[in-house]
Amino acid sequence: MSICPKLFYITFNCFRLCAMLFETPALDDHEHGVLHEIDGLRQTLRWQIAAPRRWVGSLRRLTFARAVQGSNTIEGYNATLDDVAAVVAGEEPLEASEETRRALAGYRDAMTYVLQLSEDPHFVFDETLLRSLHFMMMSYDLSKNPGRWRPGAVYVRNEATGTVVYEGPDVELVPVLVAELVKAVNAHEETHALVRAAMAHLNLVLIHPFSDGNGRMGRCVQTLVLAREAILEPPFASIEEYLGANTQAYYDVLAGVGQGSWHPENDARPWVRFSLTAHLRQAKILLARVKESEELWDRCVVEAQSARLPPRIVPVLFNTALGFRAQRSLYRSLVEEDVSDAMATRDLRAMADAGLLVAHGERRGRFYTASAGLRAIAVEIRGRRPRLDDSDPFP
Repeated sequence: MSICPKLFYITFNCFRLCAMLFETPALDDHEHGVLHEIDGLRQTLRWQIAAPRRWVGSLRRLTFARAVQGSNTIEGYNATLDDVAAVVAGEEPLEASEETRRALAGYRDAMTYVLQLSEDPHFVFDETLLRSLHFMMMSYDLSKNPGRWRPGAVYVRNEATGTVVYEGPDVELVPVLVAELVKAVNAHEETHALVRAAMAHLNLVLIHPFSDGNGRMGRCVQTLVLAREAILEPPFASIEEYLGANTQAYYDVLAGVGQGSWHPENDARPWVRFSLTAHLRQAKILLARVKESEELWDRCVVEAQSARLPPRIVPVLFNTALGFRAQRSLYRSLVEEDVSDAMATRDLRAMADAGLLVAHGERRGRFYTASAGLRAIAVEIRGRRPRLDDSDPFP
């Protein structure tokens, strides 16, 4: 059977068009200026967290928990930061549902793997890595085809109205588009890493290669690209906390660029500018937290000394002052010394007897929170934070 050359030419070129990715826009002077400002903030942040300060480990753990919380909140898995921190530490949450706990644990595992890969000299970014990360995230629900490309069409619906707001490209194109994405990420272009990471996020989300979890995968890949580029320590490079706090704006810009279906010819500039705005604002928030963390840690040292308690308890006072609860097993993961269960129990009881913590529950279910006085110290420090400039860098 012969094939019409003209029909073959049209079909082939249509396939090529569909197999294109969204292209990185040529940055203008305004965008370069914002990138320069972000680089300056991150350089300051890098210096402050690189110094040998004992509070950095606690801040790193809490920043990671905020990223896990933000990314899962976008998908409707809502949990308190306290519960997220517990899941990240391998503890059972107090309030989160079982489904939410499993979703949080899956994302924790995938992001922990990303942290491990950030300095791996044998790192390879390929389709297998993407599918492996997806399996870690979604293995709690086999109906969502964890680790496999979606078997058919996929639609994104507005939960409030039920209307379809986005349709992914034809399923036959998924392997080709993912291969293009892998090639683009591995290209080592001269484009700034923040922009390359943003474009990897955008393309993965709009290719929508999986039955579910595409948003989480896009955000995870963005953090992975930044981690590999050593923008900052991986927990501090993520903008997932910001995206979780600005979910509707995040959805709106993706919808504006996507325009309902796969349109790689569309301008990605609105998305790039949104991502740069997120990085700028997140960097300012982190710098404020660094300053506050240093002061809070010093105040907790004074409280421990005044109560004649050992220095090892300071990380527990720091965490609980910020509003997190403490349990025996979590205490052991926070302190830098190798302590037994019996010693952890004694230390927690001593902090409660000294009026620094308040005990709740009985026996195995017992946990501790900050006393009113300890919590007031954190509130006082946070209350002195100057108003952060959250003006639009691209008015």
